Amino acid sequence: MSTDLVSALKARFPQATDRASADHPAVNVPLGDLVAALGYLRNEWAFDLLMDVTAIDWAEGASPRFTVVYHLLSTTRTGSYVRVAAACAGSEGEPSAPSIVSLWPGADWHERECYDMFGIKFQGHPDLRRILMWDGYPYHPLRKEFPLAGIETDLPVADIAEETGTRVIAAPMAGGPFVASPGEINLTEAEPRAKDQSWSDRDARPDQTALRQVRE
Repeated sequence: MSTDLVSALKARFPQATDRASADHPAVNVPLGDLVAALGYLRNEWAFDLLMDVTAIDWAEGASPRFTVVYHLLSTTRTGSYVRVAAACAGSEGEPSAPSIVSLWPGADWHERECYDMFGIKFQGHPDLRRILMWDGYPYHPLRKEFPLAGIETDLPVADIAEETGTRVIAAPMAGGPFVASPGEINLTEAEPRAKDQSWSDRDARPDQTALRQVRE
């Protein structure tokens, strides 16, 4: 089915291209064809379940910098899964893509999370606001420039911040699979950025003693 699916999609949308994938069929489509292509997959190929909406940040200076990625599953065709990607419009600071809430109502929360973490604005979304961080939070944590160690910020409620004299403590990502090399055991060591931007209970933050950090 995967060959037939991709061929049919490319015949319907001639500017669609193959996307490298190690598992499921995947295609790139122009942003202008995105909603129509996803609707075609839903209506003509029974991809009735939107599994996820996510994005890729290719880092500052890339053009286009951001790509949105959609994961679709058919619940009536066993094993039918497809990945669709499209380059975002707009500048590095203001990437955008069309909302697909009209196709899958569940896209509402997916798009809000993508907006929150990457800063991608989904045009036509009925209520585009943050879903994980608070309104007014100045960063997008999954952008490449956001440090693995996090960034300490003021508490979102001004009177509590004034009363307590504290700030939101950054939550360090002390390692992870993001850039780990095959066969690596110590994933913290496999994170180049984590070596000078992250810490743990064993390695104190630069402005704290290990004991104070553990107590906090």
